[in-house]
Amino acid sequence: MRRLAGWLVVLAAQTALSGVAPAQGTPTPPTPPPCAAPEYRQFDFWLGEWDVSTADGKAAGRNHITRIAGGCALHENWVGRGGFTGQSLNGWNARTRRWQQTWLDSSGGRLDLAGGWRDGAMVLEGSEPHPKTPGAVLRHRIAWTPGADGGVRQHWQTSEDDGKTWATAFDGRYVRRP
Repeated sequence: MRRLAGWLVVLAAQTALSGVAPAQGTPTPPTPPPCAAPEYRQFDFWLGEWDVSTADGKAAGRNHITRIAGGCALHENWVGRGGFTGQSLNGWNARTRRWQQTWLDSSGGRLDLAGGWRDGAMVLEGSEPHPKTPGAVLRHRIAWTPGADGGVRQHWQTSEDDGKTWATAFDGRYVRRP
C-alpha cells in the first residue's frame, strides 16, 4: 500500500510538471482570487463615507468611496458644496505596476492620474493642456495621506512650470461620517 501511495505522489508531481491536466475528480489547488496582491489594498484607507473640509475648517463636501469590480477597484462619488459633483475610478494596474485614477465631473472636467505609494501617502500625478494658456501644460499632483486619527488629508497641487514650483489647488481634511 505504501508503494502505491508513493507512486501516486510521483505521478501527481510528474503530471503537474508536465502541464497535463489532472484526471477528472483529482483536486486542484485553489486559485488565488483576482486582485489578491497587497498592492490592490494600498488605497483601502480611503474607503468609507466622509465629510470633507478645507484646511481652514470650512465644509467642502461629502465623499463616498467603495470597493467595486470584485475588490479590484475603488469608486469615488464626490458631492461638493454648491452642487458640484464628480466621480473617479481607481485601480492598481499590474502591467504598469502603478495606481491609476480617472476623474470626471459635472463641469465637463476630466483628469487622468497615475502613481503609487510614496513617503506614507498615495501620490498620483498627471498633466493636461492648460485650460487658460494655449500650448502650455498644467501638471497635477494629488497626495492622500492617512492620519493617525483615521482621517485622510488630500493635498492637490498644480504646476504651470513643469514641476519647478507647485501651488495648492485644494487641501482637504476627510473625517469619517458617523
